[in-house]
Order: sequence, then C-alpha cells, then structure tokens
Amino acid sequence: MYLPKLVPKEYNFTNVTGISQKTLDIHYNKLYKGYVAKANEVNEKLRVFGLGGGDVETVNPSYHELRALRDAETFVRNAVYLHEDYFEILGGDGVPGGTLKSAIIEKWGNYENFERYYQASCMVARGWLILAWNRNDQKLNIFMSDGHSQGGVWSCEPVLVFDAYEHAYFIDYGADRKAYVKDFFKNLNWDTLDKKFKKTHG
Repeated sequence: MYLPKLVPKEYNFTNVTGISQKTLDIHYNKLYKGYVAKANEVNEKLRVFGLGGGDVETVNPSYHELRALRDAETFVRNAVYLHEDYFEILGGDGVPGGTLKSAIIEKWGNYENFERYYQASCMVARGWLILAWNRNDQKLNIFMSDGHSQGGVWSCEPVLVFDAYEHAYFIDYGADRKAYVKDFFKNLNWDTLDKKFKKTHG
C-alpha cells in the first residue's frame, strides 16, 4: 500500500447523552466507515502511480487523474482522522480538569472565557472546530475548518474536535445547533482530552 491500510477504530457511545444512539450509529457506521473505505480505495489507486504505473505523461494542474486522487486523498484522510478525534472524546461527564484545563486557563485567562469563545466559534463553523496544540508557538489555538481539507494549519495537533456538520446533530436537534453544542460539552471526556493533550508534547 502507498500508505498503511486504514481500519475503523471502535468506540463506546454507551454513556453519551443528548446525542442519540441513532445519530451516532449513522455517523459512525455510514459516514465514518464510508470515509475509511474511500481512503483505502484512493490509497490503492495512488499506489499504482507510486510503483511506476499510471499516466504521468499528460499530468497538468487543470485536470488529471493524479491531481484528482491527490485532492481526494487529503479530503478523505482528514475526514477519517477528524471523525476519530471527535468520537474518542465523547462519553465523559463534561467536567473539565487536568493539564489541558490549566493550559486553557493560561491562554484565555479562565476556563469560562475559553468555553464562551469555543462555543461561539462552534456556531459559525460549517465543518469542524479544532482546539489544537500549535508546535510553532507552543500554545493552544482554535482553528475553524469548513471542509475536511480546508483550514488545516501545519504543525498543529488536534486535541478537542467538534463536528459542526448537520449530520452530527440534525436528527436530534433540528436547527438548534446551540443545544447540540451544549450537549457536546456535557459529554466531553476530559481524561481522554488530557491524554491527547499530553501526547502533543511527546
């Protein structure tokens, strides 16, 4: 394979409240697993080029199979990784703590400032909202991504990832995204978040 074959990760959504099991089942089994399958399909087609096959005589930036595959690669790979970052932090009691909370307070003055700013940003995002550790300035930053392959910032490690796409909440909340945002925070697993944050410093 051009990149290692992806295998869907398993998650336990038993303790998630507000966001229904129906929504989570569709989100995980249809969308996430679908992205995993597509990522592997694109990967296999790129492998052909990487091993000396494919048409490289007519490559150009307007349209070519290789360009389409390269574009699809970042789209589906990011879709997989961001969904994994989102799913793995669900199922907690929503009580902030640990090293991550301390870093948040250091950056935003207090936790309430961060929560207000992050939740407001969730309301304007069209795809993803990402609290990330920025290795460039060694601080936490919040970035918005309106598409799987848009808005990413190099050398930044996602920590707290929010899915703003309507498929993540519309069955349960309709157009009331604010209620979804509140429930998302109530379901955060801060032990997992703290472990993710500590790994960014490894």
